[in-house]
Amino acid sequence: MGRNLQSSTWLRPVDLARRHGLSTQAVRNYEEAGILPAADRSPHGYRTYTPLHAGALRAFLALVPAHGHRTATSIMRAVNEGAAEEAFRLIDESHAQLLDDRRTLQAVESALRDLEPAGSGPAAVSGPDGTFIGPLAGKLGIRPATLRKWESAGLVHPRRDPRTGYRVYDEAAVQDAGMTHQLRRGGYLLEQIAPLIAQVRTAGGPEPLEAALRDWHGRLSARGRAMLAGAAELEAYLRERG
Repeated sequence: MGRNLQSSTWLRPVDLARRHGLSTQAVRNYEEAGILPAADRSPHGYRTYTPLHAGALRAFLALVPAHGHRTATSIMRAVNEGAAEEAFRLIDESHAQLLDDRRTLQAVESALRDLEPAGSGPAAVSGPDGTFIGPLAGKLGIRPATLRKWESAGLVHPRRDPRTGYRVYDEAAVQDAGMTHQLRRGGYLLEQIAPLIAQVRTAGGPEPLEAALRDWHGRLSARGRAMLAGAAELEAYLRERG
């Protein structure tokens, strides 16, 4: 049985584990999951790995930051089962998702640039206790039915007057209605507007979102680079497999 990763053909679970900062149990789990090829056994029943297993482990650990644990597992399982085309399809799907995420980020940034400065929108119709659906719809130049549709889509959240049951739009609801109106005029679909409204609510307004958008850019760039690293390790493993 092997002594270490550099000088021996045969490797113990602990050799792979130490080299990659893992536990020996993790290495065994990866083999059982199909991430590593099945190991041979020594005459005493111990697992014996080879540099090919080390290459598989390197490829998997590089694929995880790029594609996530589940997809990376599926990619490696497909390769080890001889279904390379399925592995390539999974990788293509991840690249398509990254491109879609980039387009979403661009749409969010474009939408935020189009928003009116705070205080210049329909908030002027809001009194101390809020405003009703008719005056707000009139200020926005839309029908009350449109506001009700936006409410059903989760974009605007008026409260109900406990005495009359009428919708009452407080300052936050008026701002959400104004943002939704602007984005609809810009051609955005309701399903595209919903995540943006949620982001603005969470951040407390459009301005604090700048830091979140920078972080979003950073995470997308990191995923892109991780995909390059993962592809390089997977290609090396495919070459080792012949």
